[in-house]
Amino acid sequence: MIVGFAVAVAGFALLVAVWSFVQSVRDRLPDTPLLAGLAVLELLLVAQLVIGVVLLVSGHRPGSLATFLAYLIGCLVVLPAGAAWALAERSRSSTVVLGIACLAIPVMVLRLNEVWSGASA
Repeated sequence: MIVGFAVAVAGFALLVAVWSFVQSVRDRLPDTPLLAGLAVLELLLVAQLVIGVVLLVSGHRPGSLATFLAYLIGCLVVLPAGAAWALAERSRSSTVVLGIACLAIPVMVLRLNEVWSGASA
């Protein structure tokens, strides 16, 4: 994987998480700018998926292919699930849910890179 891109994705996810928690402390519901930040983060995760697939197709192999694919696809599912929950509930805690979903992304990206570099499941 491209380490610099992974760091950028993780950093942006942490930024959106902090933004979400600040919104929660201010007793705000998820608003359009926060949802736009989530959309940008999701686009970065789609780009990460494309990078991972291109690397796999070009012959590179991670330590564990199944684990790598699970993290690669799992990263894409976390934000939409959190956003669906937050938009269905529409309360102060919904912004906390978005923040927690964003906090899961750097952990998954870190693990994705560990698996890529040869760590096993």
